[in-house]
Amino acid sequence: MSDPNKTGTGHGATRSSMARLVESCSQFMNKRGIYLGRRSTKLHVALYRRTNGRLGGHMPAWPDARILLLDHVGARTGTRRTSPLMFHADGDIIALAASKAGQPTHPAWFHNLKANPDSTIQIGARSHPVRARVATDAERKLLWPKFVELFPGYDFYQRHAGSRTIPIVILTPRT
Repeated sequence: MSDPNKTGTGHGATRSSMARLVESCSQFMNKRGIYLGRRSTKLHVALYRRTNGRLGGHMPAWPDARILLLDHVGARTGTRRTSPLMFHADGDIIALAASKAGQPTHPAWFHNLKANPDSTIQIGARSHPVRARVATDAERKLLWPKFVELFPGYDFYQRHAGSRTIPIVILTPRT
């Protein structure tokens, strides 16, 4: 790639120093079991909603790694929750990786979507009603490399997750 601030997947690919720092910090914390998901979510969601995604709409130093807000309902509690998540878009289909930053368990939003698949997402200023389903093995095999290309930290997350295969959730428009 000609832009040194963009990432690449080859051995000679360049990354900005900020991108390398973000990836290194993420790996350092995850190796030590530090997962900031719940702690940082409320602030992230508030900034995203207030600015229509101008703040919090992409992973710092990874401009191609866009973030959406997923509204979901607690499987046990029925409580409404919102999770900021990186996504891959392909036409009308949105894919999410249930990585939980490589922790040994699936994220709560994954369990919630399995129990209550009708949901809403916000990308930038626009909200969309969606229905969730877990990707088949064949779909995951095709989609996983796209997530690693978007944010190479996903490769680390899968290695760090041990025997847990990180599932991919597919969101399709609902009318």
